[in-house]
Amino acid sequence: MHYQDAFLLFWDQVKESVDNHQFAKLTMAKTIGKPNLRNIFVRPVYSENDFKVLLKLRYRSKETEDQEDELTLEAAFEVLKSHLRTSFLSVLLFTTTKDVTFKINKKGLGSMIEKAPTFSAVTLAKND
Repeated sequence: MHYQDAFLLFWDQVKESVDNHQFAKLTMAKTIGKPNLRNIFVRPVYSENDFKVLLKLRYRSKETEDQEDELTLEAAFEVLKSHLRTSFLSVLLFTTTKDVTFKINKKGLGSMIEKAPTFSAVTLAKND
């Protein structure tokens, strides 16, 4: 399946984990080459009225300061989507019930692998 279609299925699992209060963390890893952007982390920020995430861009260079933004899930999706296959080849979803790894191969096909959960509880992000 083309990676963009597979990523939409993966994102459905992200939304489901949020709806069920099981979303623990999401990480973009496995960079293409050695770009300055090393990782992207997404952590939950639950409130009484809505759900937001803290999106953190972590850079290799000490001269480049890491960036943090509190976003809606939809806005975070757009940021993550823009880095697929340009900067990163994999996205890891950590929930309290399972871990899901989304990978893009050299042919541009996407796949998902489910494993036992790494996290047993949700830890909320703190926006400094």
